[in-house]
Amino acid sequence: MESAIPAHLQTVRTRHRRVPDDYRPPYSSFVARHKPAINRVVMAYFGIQYRGVSPEAVGGIPARMASRFGRDNGPSHWDRAQYIDRAGFTNVVSVAYWDDVARFDAWFAPAREEWTGRAEAGIGTFIEVLRPGIERYETLFSSPDRPEGIAALAEGMSSEVQEHAYWGGMRDRIPLSQTSEMAPDGVPVLVRDGARLRVIARDNLCLIRSGQDWSDTDASERRMYLDDVEPVLREGMDFLRDEGLAIGCYANRYMRVLGADGGRSEKSYGQSWWKSLAALERWAESHPTHVKIFGAAMKYLSTLGQSAKLRLYHEVTVAAADEQFFEYLNCHPGTGMLAAVEPAGPG
Repeated sequence: MESAIPAHLQTVRTRHRRVPDDYRPPYSSFVARHKPAINRVVMAYFGIQYRGVSPEAVGGIPARMASRFGRDNGPSHWDRAQYIDRAGFTNVVSVAYWDDVARFDAWFAPAREEWTGRAEAGIGTFIEVLRPGIERYETLFSSPDRPEGIAALAEGMSSEVQEHAYWGGMRDRIPLSQTSEMAPDGVPVLVRDGARLRVIARDNLCLIRSGQDWSDTDASERRMYLDDVEPVLREGMDFLRDEGLAIGCYANRYMRVLGADGGRSEKSYGQSWWKSLAALERWAESHPTHVKIFGAAMKYLSTLGQSAKLRLYHEVTVAAADEQFFEYLNCHPGTGMLAAVEPAGPG
């Protein structure tokens, strides 16, 4: 068993873990391992938003971004997902990942102009980017053989890690937690740039992407997941989407991953912006909606044991203020980080 924090990022702790050195987790989990030379990554969310617009009017926009992803300096990995937000708008979000910030910067300038530089009738677009230092995020996987998200750029996976299966494990896996509380600082501010709306967020803003993959399950396990677990998960995700602001969740998207043909896959993930890691921890540890999710998941996994084929993963980032970029064009005021600032109508 090894530490979730790679050896080259380990340091003398001034803040201690929540488990003793001889702790043994009850089941196996794994984390992504980047090459030591990688010191920063990019996580970029490109979204479109529409309601009551013909499929023909929308159809070419995601394809345009896919084409741009394939150009010089494009991302090493990307995927696409879809959900309907609280206001009834369909959102299609393409998430792209880089482990070379210079490549991203070279690629991003023209992509930004294409995405939020021109308005199309009835369609909103947005860009949400984090470029965290490697010490500011963590990953966790139930299986080491199918990376998702930022882990697709990693050199490989760890062997079984120690820091999981207890409250506080998420924080303990983030290298910066060895010496920093990662407390939030500052207040999100809205900046207008013509029709574009930019949000200048706060130091130590938190992002989580937490996914589920049931594509390998047999008919019996799939029925158990879709009947007993997924509805409870959806209830919690809907709570965060509709009422999360009061507990520090600025925005939550529970999305279905789309396949290469645009059809719905057997994968989903929740993606949310939080005031702080502490706010996310409080929801996870004690809020009735997450306690219910945790209970349903544990019942499922204890019933199936080692035979379970459901794959689970997440990535959690706590970003410094200068590692964030949020821009919105023609989006409703509840979109993403716009929900964190004073309401402002579509640009």
